[in-house]
Amino acid sequence: MNKQSHLGWHSRGYLPHFDGGELAQFITFRLHDALPGAVLARWKEELKHEQPGEIEAIMRRRVEAYLDQGHGSCYLKEPVVAGMIQSALLFHDQSKYRLSAWTIMLNHVHLLCIPATGHNLAEIMHSLKSYTSNEANKMLGRRGRFWQKEYFDRYIRNARHFAKAVAYIENNPVKARLCEKAEQWPFGSAAFRKQ
Repeated sequence: MNKQSHLGWHSRGYLPHFDGGELAQFITFRLHDALPGAVLARWKEELKHEQPGEIEAIMRRRVEAYLDQGHGSCYLKEPVVAGMIQSALLFHDQSKYRLSAWTIMLNHVHLLCIPATGHNLAEIMHSLKSYTSNEANKMLGRRGRFWQKEYFDRYIRNARHFAKAVAYIENNPVKARLCEKAEQWPFGSAAFRKQ
């Protein structure tokens, strides 16, 4: 067990993840080729003289913008794949977590959920990514890695932060110019709520 596990932090060798139990978590995970390591390395080199707190904010904005441009294989553009992922997200709602918002973009997924008692974020994400990668690979007639190993998670601090996270998630397809209104995107919570 690592030194930080008693604080709720878990490191799998790449990014530390905060497992806050029953706290709302904003999670982003992406396809294996949506953001090449060389791009990340170049950005880190460009930002090496910035203040540490600034680096994180700049990197987050760059990653968001890059993903929204639709780089990589964009397997999630296939409605059958996006629909399967949406169904998988909804399947464990109210059992492993309480799902508050989600959107399935062309090369990444955003969700806002609260892990249920007895379930931690690492277990939830492993289960979700494992199932959806196997199913998507079958649908697409391919083999190999589907998702990037890592995912980004951020715990929600308060009601205002929660509302901002929902708005960001649901409006991501609009920002990426995939639709004009959030409820028009069929693979997200805004459309689901409108039904």
